[in-house]
Amino acid sequence: MEIGMVGLGRMGGNMTQRLVNGGHTVVAYDRTAETVQQAASHGALASTSLEDVVSKLTAPRAIWVMVPSGDPTESTLNTLADHLAPGDILIDGGNSNYKDSVRRGAALATRGIHFVDVGTSGGVWGLQEGYSMMIGGEPSAVEHLTPIFQTLAPASNRGWGHVGPVGSGHFTKMIHNGIEYAMMQAYAEGFEILRAKEEFALDLHQIAEIWRHGSVVRSWLLDLTANALSENPDLDGIKGWVADSGEGRWTVFEAIDQDVPAPTITLSLMMRFISRQEDSFGAKLLAAMRNQFGGHAVKKE
Repeated sequence: MEIGMVGLGRMGGNMTQRLVNGGHTVVAYDRTAETVQQAASHGALASTSLEDVVSKLTAPRAIWVMVPSGDPTESTLNTLADHLAPGDILIDGGNSNYKDSVRRGAALATRGIHFVDVGTSGGVWGLQEGYSMMIGGEPSAVEHLTPIFQTLAPASNRGWGHVGPVGSGHFTKMIHNGIEYAMMQAYAEGFEILRAKEEFALDLHQIAEIWRHGSVVRSWLLDLTANALSENPDLDGIKGWVADSGEGRWTVFEAIDQDVPAPTITLSLMMRFISRQEDSFGAKLLAAMRNQFGGHAVKKE
């Protein structure tokens, strides 16, 4: 099957390679020519512009966009749409807000262009392990793309599915990432408590390996934790500064909008904010208050 791939970053490049390895014809484009040539070295057809991607594909065209969410995705989809025809399919596999996907799908539908939103998980391991894909869109468009999904997934019948209409794919991925935040925070807290029990001199990597097999807390995240502790047991050189892609925030906003209690996910997001504070004014104020009402000692900077 033919498909255009726009955006050859870490995930997009790996997806392109997996598709080529699976026997698909991929027309690849990225703003960086070197990245395009790297994709071409793996068997993709190099393209020089968004318009060139469209011209190299046979109708009905299918183009998968893997660029940062927000304005980059918006402008890329709009530019591509100007060169497409009714019956063509645009796929957004990035981390877009599902509300944007609903809006984009409705706008493209007025032009006869199908829109499919694919919440994609797998990160840097996707090339080797396959990608988990949560797919939103019209059944006919999703059915047309089935060979692509079967190739990218861990197996043809596992790790992917059509979850609902346009927007539902990115909505499902948003919740997936919110859960991921909470799981990561729980592992981080548990291992920190283990490390704090200095008199036992616990080997955190050993414990992670024990838990990986048979334990009820085993998971791929635990596998990756074990890898990290094996490579760098004391995490030397790593600053405890944790970013967020935005999807954890959107999950919390959605919980509030739907009156659904989500304290664990919400707190895991707050902990990421705390990790970025060099010095917390709030913590200083807490110390000052304790000093005011109880005369408790205050540590000076």
